Amino acid sequence: MQYRREIDGLRTLAVIPVILFHAGFQAFGGGFVGVDVFFVISGYLITSIIVAELKDHNFSLLRFYERRARRILPALFVVMLACIPFAWLWFMPSDAVDFSNSLIAVSLFSSNILFWRESGYFATANELKPLLHTWSLAVEEQYYVLFPIFLMLTWKLGKKWIASILLFVLFASLFAAQWGALNKPTPTFYLLPTRSWELLIGAMTAFYLADRNVREFHAKIDQSISMVGLLLIVYSVIAFDRQTPFPGFYALLPTVGAALIILFATHRTYVGQLLGSKIFVGIGLISYSAYLWHQPLFAFAKYRSLKEPDSLLMLGLSFASIFLAYLTWKYIETPCRNRESFNRRQVFVMSLCGTLLFSLGGLLGNQSDGFKNRLSQAQRNVIDIAESHAKMWETGGCDVKGGESEIKGCIRGDKSKQPQYAIWGDSYASALVWELEKSFASGGKSFFQYTKYRCPASVDVKILPPEGCEQYAQKVLADIYLKNISTVIVSSFWQFYVEGDDFDNGEGGRGARQIQAAALKDSFSLPQDVRKDNILRAYQKTVSDLLSKGKTVVLIYPIPEVGFDVPIFYAKSLGFGDANFSKDISTKFERVIDRNRNVNVAFDELGEHQNLIRIRPEKVLCDTTIKGRCAVQLDGKQLYFDGNHLSNDGARLVIDEVMKAIERSQVH
Repeated sequence: MQYRREIDGLRTLAVIPVILFHAGFQAFGGGFVGVDVFFVISGYLITSIIVAELKDHNFSLLRFYERRARRILPALFVVMLACIPFAWLWFMPSDAVDFSNSLIAVSLFSSNILFWRESGYFATANELKPLLHTWSLAVEEQYYVLFPIFLMLTWKLGKKWIASILLFVLFASLFAAQWGALNKPTPTFYLLPTRSWELLIGAMTAFYLADRNVREFHAKIDQSISMVGLLLIVYSVIAFDRQTPFPGFYALLPTVGAALIILFATHRTYVGQLLGSKIFVGIGLISYSAYLWHQPLFAFAKYRSLKEPDSLLMLGLSFASIFLAYLTWKYIETPCRNRESFNRRQVFVMSLCGTLLFSLGGLLGNQSDGFKNRLSQAQRNVIDIAESHAKMWETGGCDVKGGESEIKGCIRGDKSKQPQYAIWGDSYASALVWELEKSFASGGKSFFQYTKYRCPASVDVKILPPEGCEQYAQKVLADIYLKNISTVIVSSFWQFYVEGDDFDNGEGGRGARQIQAAALKDSFSLPQDVRKDNILRAYQKTVSDLLSKGKTVVLIYPIPEVGFDVPIFYAKSLGFGDANFSKDISTKFERVIDRNRNVNVAFDELGEHQNLIRIRPEKVLCDTTIKGRCAVQLDGKQLYFDGNHLSNDGARLVIDEVMKAIERSQVH
């Protein structure tokens, strides 16, 4: 193949937006599309090489995988090795376990599957995972396990038949991605079946150019269409953001843009001259290593800092990733690609040894609970308490998970008594259950537990994921009416479903970022204010319906969010020597008020009703111990077991208010 400088320049157009996006610069809100551009480039280059060798009857599967090993593994192994000491020094046990698992998955090119599976409710925040970005390498390598074999088996059919088959797969994958972006966003983002169409765009481009390196068009056509390709990519980087459904039809803009540049940009076009300039080509040559280095640098910096690193530091780390990339390209990548330095046998032996060693290290980290004993006793105590609270939430078998919609309605408290009470909600309600059970059991009462994570105590709220919320809510209401329950306690993450994004505490911390923004079915067809109004009216309707049926409703208003993981923050501060942590850990009350305002107003609009009991957690958690702040610890006890769920100690404060209110209502 004739070398094309503009292709290396296109790599720069892919990697720089990715780096600046992960650095947090808002102007590059769609910088993640750089990965999609990489997919197109990779699909084009690899297909071009395979097709050229098949035409010359010179293709070797062994040689193909040797080239992939030389290209991918040396730099990857260096970056993985560099991550280990920092993870050992700084990571808390749960994060160390996650990192250990990623070492195994990256070594086996299955990290995309791991990060898809880890995207659960209490998973480590994605931006703190040093090897998160390797998901794209896994997608490519999974693709290249299948693609060369497919071409070998179908080559005799002719390029037209092969192109027709690939075109069919491309469109099937694209439409699956569009459906998945709206209905199953996490697996759609990470997995090969919904990403392969992007690689296939590059492959189809290669088939089109199979008999020529650059298609000859009229100069004006080359100029115009290559410029369109550039604008499509730039527009995507600027206009897209985290809320953009991806990788569905929106991903056509950067991928088609990349294909148009490959097809029409030449040394005679302005775009080709720009991308073929020394600086673009230079960064493009080291783009793979730059991509590898940037995420670990950002992740460890954010983890080590007790507050969000400022823009200046993130910009400095962006430049550092380029500098490290140059060193890696010069002293690792280039020598390892030289067949005179390492022969095929040595490459495969070193690849196998690296895979086994990293997998073994990851296995040890997993089995040792993240080498928990390396922490101080004080740190272990903090983490143990939080983990015990989290496990209590997860155990009991009463919480409905996933796409299930069947109710369980477990009886809690004094099970010898027929329940007249129920608690209904999502994980916020689940976090209250154990303390509620203590109070009810001591008073000789029992209650039904109706909880399903990520599903609010409301009808007519369409939330994805998980599926089944609407059906579950209807079944809960039917069961409450059937069993003639007199009092229903409702609690949910009300504010999140309404606002649809993470809580920003105004001091460098954003919510757990463990819940990716709610994918509401009507989010993409309705203006945001209309969507919010629909959800708030649904909340009001649910409470009103319960009241109209003669039920007493204990309505727990929004529980304040924190903006950081409390026990992890506390344990980190102990390890990093922050003596002031125990004095000033809290969240601005004004930020909590702003966050919860829409929900609070909607609940207040329900008006006075003799059977409506209002519980306001803000009154017991905020503006009490510290003026203008919301407490996250009290008398040395942590009130949260993560960034927004109350621990048993925190739940106790709310449940005490619930029990007092119920007693007062019964007296009257």
